[in-house]
Amino acid sequence: MADRLRLGVIFGGQSGEHEVSVVSAQSVISAVSDRFDVVPLGVTKTGAWLSPEEAARQLARDDEAYKKTLELPEAEGLLARPETLAALREIDVAFPLIHGPFGEDGTLQGLLELAGVPYVGAGVASSAIGMDKALMKQLFAQAGLDVVDHIVVRATRYRTDADEVRDAIESSIGYPAFVKPANGGSSVGITKVRSREDVGPALCLAFRYDRKLLVERAVEAREVECAVLGNDEPEPSPLGEIRYTGEFYDYEAKYLDPDTKLIIPAELPEATARRIQELAVRGFQAIDCAGMGRMDFFLTEDDRVYIDEINTLPGFTASSMYPLLWQEAGLGYDELIARLVDLALERHQERTHG
Repeated sequence: MADRLRLGVIFGGQSGEHEVSVVSAQSVISAVSDRFDVVPLGVTKTGAWLSPEEAARQLARDDEAYKKTLELPEAEGLLARPETLAALREIDVAFPLIHGPFGEDGTLQGLLELAGVPYVGAGVASSAIGMDKALMKQLFAQAGLDVVDHIVVRATRYRTDADEVRDAIESSIGYPAFVKPANGGSSVGITKVRSREDVGPALCLAFRYDRKLLVERAVEAREVECAVLGNDEPEPSPLGEIRYTGEFYDYEAKYLDPDTKLIIPAELPEATARRIQELAVRGFQAIDCAGMGRMDFFLTEDDRVYIDEINTLPGFTASSMYPLLWQEAGLGYDELIARLVDLALERHQERTHG
């Protein structure tokens, strides 16, 4: 049908979440191909942009889930792919599904802004802040939201005086603690440390993914999540809780462990649930987010709520927490995608015409 919107689904990317992004894209494309003219735009781990035809062929490969990797022999960036640029120019709205750096951090959003293409999700600034856990937590704290005690460690400081960094961690955070890249997702590069001896290897691992790290106090708490949907008047979803068997909610627990459970709705007193929903909206608005955001919280035994982070581009398979939470609210997967597209067009209209 000529009047159907052309939806460009951009996926893959150069981060450690490449394979997760591919699964999200497959799920979205399958759900809305009868509603939109879908244009798949894949990006390899080396940053090469595939044409829609190349992307479709690679999506059709019969690979194991969370193992599919997009490939192109030459590491050609977008400017070297005129057929991909032409396809990008022809779409009506983009659905960025590249998780992590070079996709979720404002870089892809900036490209789409320059190209004048409406896109689903947060804008440039809120994407960048939502990706940088250190900046994000600063804004949350300024908005009056409780965040877990943490310090920021940069690679240059650690190279200059590793002992000073270990001393600072022990004096201000203590053990156990989590070492994590400031910019990252899907728990890639995160380690739980229990002693001074653990710190060096944990920092070295995290520095493989970012030059700036967070070292955060470990808290004994339930992990509760809330999906937020909207632009200037966002709405919170019912709550979900994550239960897992491992040491923490790492990559394997998120995507590969069959024993991980998503409890929807979360089994919480009504007053507690309402309070977390209110905090979710406040956190969403604190970074001026738009479209969607999954807000992650820690709920302690004494009923204290810490906001952990916002994920401005959450996992988006049909079995991911964000769509499941809205399904609990009565909004199906394909309708959720259509709503996000409408919000993208609404925000683009606002930006271009005031």
